[in-house]
Amino acid sequence: MAVESKASRRDILGALGAGVAASTLASSTSAMAQDATPLKIVDFHNHFMNTSWSLNTLANVPTAARPTWEAITRNLQSPDALLASLEGSGIAARVINAPTAFIEDADGNVPKDAQQRINDQMAELVAKHPGKLYGLATVNAFGGDESARELTRAVRELGLRGVFVESARGDLLLGAKESRPVLATAASLGVPVFVHPQTDAALHKRFSAIGPVGTRLARGTINSAALISLLESGTFDETPNLRIVVTTLALGGVLLAGGFGNGQNIRSDAPELARRHVYVDTMGINPVAVRCVIDLLGADHVLMGTDWPIVVEKDVPARLQKAFVHAGLNAAEQRMVAGGNTLKLLGVG
Repeated sequence: MAVESKASRRDILGALGAGVAASTLASSTSAMAQDATPLKIVDFHNHFMNTSWSLNTLANVPTAARPTWEAITRNLQSPDALLASLEGSGIAARVINAPTAFIEDADGNVPKDAQQRINDQMAELVAKHPGKLYGLATVNAFGGDESARELTRAVRELGLRGVFVESARGDLLLGAKESRPVLATAASLGVPVFVHPQTDAALHKRFSAIGPVGTRLARGTINSAALISLLESGTFDETPNLRIVVTTLALGGVLLAGGFGNGQNIRSDAPELARRHVYVDTMGINPVAVRCVIDLLGADHVLMGTDWPIVVEKDVPARLQKAFVHAGLNAAEQRMVAGGNTLKLLGVG
């Protein structure tokens, strides 16, 4: 009887264990099913130029790189290519901008009405594809009150949802007094400022000899310098509601700023009233880089971005998911980085 009793208890415990295991498996499967729901991916970092512009993208391109840049140039001015890049890619929408760097002459000048024309063209394009395309205004960040007025027109009258600016102009970095009217206007309008890398002649001459990575380093250095200038110049003290987005190329500057000086207030652990709202995109979708900026800035300050069509990323959903796993993000945080943060910045939804 004792043996039978022990056996019975083992049977009962085994049955209970099996039930618990089945319940746990069911819960796990349910959670996985929820997590497996496709993320809504909104790509913050994309470029487009209307066909009315003659681009300078093929000037001084080495012979070996010319086929690549010819394809990039075609895509830059093709609405069909832009829309086709969404089909089957797992990307729900793109935020597009139009850099005047693509139309500058040898002296860095653009036509006087370039900003207005670009913004009108951008508004016309995105209006045709609501929910798929969102447009940023283009202004000269150092253009003072005139550029500030154009930004106001682009947002209030044309419905554009942010502003694209270059990191520097000549010897001026963003954060210089000449840039304050545009930055203050963006803050008052509640729209983000995308601070883009650019080519600095001196740095390019020195670093481009290294190769393509050297060129990116030169451009990223200017992007980093603009960020640090904004933090150290008192710009955020004047405009605490300012929202700045930099690219992954500025990662070195982000890390440097996060450890020293006023830049410590960009970190996720900064007091809420003192926090400086700096966002970084995921250009390159490198899991280590994504985790790095999430650890420093918080998942609420990282945006999915690829740099289309300069870079045409493959398998974006799978690669983004891999980066999220590496960063240890929960489902809510994954949705934020994939597209939620961008839509919130743009005031969508």
